[in-house]
Amino acid sequence: MKIAKRYVKALLESFNAKELNELSDELKNLSQAFSSSKFITILSSPDINKKDKIDFVISLLKNRDERLINFINLLGENKRLVLLKEIHKELDFQISLKNNCYNGKIYAGFDISKEQIESLQKSFSEKFGAQINLDICESNYSGIKIQIDDIGVETSFSLDRLKAQMAEHILKAI
Repeated sequence: MKIAKRYVKALLESFNAKELNELSDELKNLSQAFSSSKFITILSSPDINKKDKIDFVISLLKNRDERLINFINLLGENKRLVLLKEIHKELDFQISLKNNCYNGKIYAGFDISKEQIESLQKSFSEKFGAQINLDICESNYSGIKIQIDDIGVETSFSLDRLKAQMAEHILKAI
């Protein structure tokens, strides 16, 4: 991860705020390619030369910014194209720090209204003094769990845990 941080530091110094957001989108697209085993096989294959790997990754880019192409070339020459996913994650984290804006996820086994999400966002934003954006993720979780990885926050309320605690309390009272 330290290597990814060094590359991100160079990116932060080379791009302005708007360009960083565009770069993050490009790296997000490349990161999604890592979900394909074929993509990983191509990048890690000793039978494919560096130039072909670099050209392959560049062919996936929508934005043909010369600095981004040079960056991909640098990663390829140093046999570090496999770090693209980590670089994207670290870049997003640094952009979040810079903008004081963080993204989190809500896991719930029931429907949550838009107003409830906005209320949760407002509460978390006030508590942490930052802009917090929350997205719903489908889950079978019997309760609600909110996770904001960038600031290390996870809070949950489980119906099963509540039932167990109530039963334990009742048994202690008897």
